[in-house]
Amino acid sequence: MANPSAVCNGHLHHHHHQKQNNLLKSGIYKKNGIIKGMKKNGISNGTLYKKTFIEHFEQAPMYVAVLTFLGFGVGTIFGYLRDFMRAWGLEKRNVAAEREQQKDFVPLYQDFENFYTRNLYMRIRDNWNRPICSVPGPQFDLMERVTDDYNWTFRFTGRTIKNVINMGSYNYLGFAETDVNALKTVTIELQKYGTGICSTRQEMGTLDKHVELEKLVAKFLDVEDAMVFGMGFATNSMNIPALVGKGCLILSDELNHTSLVLGARLSGATIRIFKHNNMQSLEKLLRDAIIYGQPRSRRAWRKIIILVEGIYSMEGSIVRLPEIVSLKKKYKAYLYLDEAHSIGAVGATGRGVVEYFGMSPDDVDVLMGTFTKSFGAAGGYIAGKKDLVDFLRTHSHSAVYATSMCPPVAEQIIRAMKCLMGLDGTTQGLQRVRQLGKNTRYFRRRLHEMGFIIYGNDDSPVVPLLLYMPGKIGAFARRMLEKNIGVVVVGFPATPITESRARFCVSAAHTREMLDTV
Repeated sequence: MANPSAVCNGHLHHHHHQKQNNLLKSGIYKKNGIIKGMKKNGISNGTLYKKTFIEHFEQAPMYVAVLTFLGFGVGTIFGYLRDFMRAWGLEKRNVAAEREQQKDFVPLYQDFENFYTRNLYMRIRDNWNRPICSVPGPQFDLMERVTDDYNWTFRFTGRTIKNVINMGSYNYLGFAETDVNALKTVTIELQKYGTGICSTRQEMGTLDKHVELEKLVAKFLDVEDAMVFGMGFATNSMNIPALVGKGCLILSDELNHTSLVLGARLSGATIRIFKHNNMQSLEKLLRDAIIYGQPRSRRAWRKIIILVEGIYSMEGSIVRLPEIVSLKKKYKAYLYLDEAHSIGAVGATGRGVVEYFGMSPDDVDVLMGTFTKSFGAAGGYIAGKKDLVDFLRTHSHSAVYATSMCPPVAEQIIRAMKCLMGLDGTTQGLQRVRQLGKNTRYFRRRLHEMGFIIYGNDDSPVVPLLLYMPGKIGAFARRMLEKNIGVVVVGFPATPITESRARFCVSAAHTREMLDTV
């Protein structure tokens, strides 16, 4: 097997020709960000990848970066000017101010901390938090709102904007639906159990529905056991502290989701960051961790755990799982895989990145995923070996303190999962997975042809389209809404300051006409 560190982001590093020759012999070579396994008689020849792996991270021309910084510079200068005018009473002060009696108090927050929100975000605030008044399917209805004071306050007009094409919701398989026949079982459970459980899993909150769902999740993922939680974000933030603690080392991808970051911080373990999807960076950290051990005492780390995501929700990139698994085995570390965006969305039958790369679920120590996206419900799961799940049933903060998942939500997940597995007697689930794949590749191809810079993997239903300039963020979203298309735009601090973007989420429920319109 080839040295996985020889394949890195976008380039081949070869210190001498020998390594290059070894790579060629072993069947891994790379060109334009594509990793391929050379085949002899159609059989992959000792490569980590069973299929071509194509990702795009095209750099913008230099003038775009210059104009972007210029845009932020102009915005900042005008921000200071307006703050000056507000201080001298030349402009109305819309932001909440401290009362005269409180002037001697220590301020709750520094005025400057709010500078960005007050002067830059406020100008384009109308593009976020828009209230929706229908199911977030392929199209939705939007409550119309206007502002009379440049986005400081909004008022509703009472009108609704109908049939806006929904390119923002994570409704990958189209299970966010209101079809009466589809929701029949959910309605029955709602009448039988009601909505709330009013207890935690360890007290009175474990229902037969939860047991049924956990068995189904374990069967779906082909693992020994699984445990479900009522909130997707908390699945990460409340369970990582139960698995690692002081004296442990967490190696985290630099683009990991906030829930993973929060979980890692709460655990009290030492955190080290590796460059996004970069195997050299990860291997260097692993090697250093084993050679040097803990700081000062130089004792060996109690545990080393690698935190990665299946699909990165802002980049649209897919984790390089085969290489990470080979590194994990080489250095005897644990692997925690967050499949929030990938479960249901990739893989021939929607079983996530493990299936996408043709690997075994046993290669991953902790499989985590959410039901909030592909399954159109709420909550999350952790799956793996029975010992792991039994440990979490006792020690997870979520199991001990958080209210259980409500029964109708559990039934919605069971319904969607059975549909995916074909247990409902139809091939509808498989059709949805295939339709999502077709829609994703079509949409990405069309955007490429139009000359846009888009990030990520060709098979990822998260499609970030780079806008760069701060002024474009608002302009793009407003223009799209005029054309009856709802899209999420993202800027700093959720992305690097120079990489503002619009993010499209493709769904199996989108028709070809809808995608063409977009």
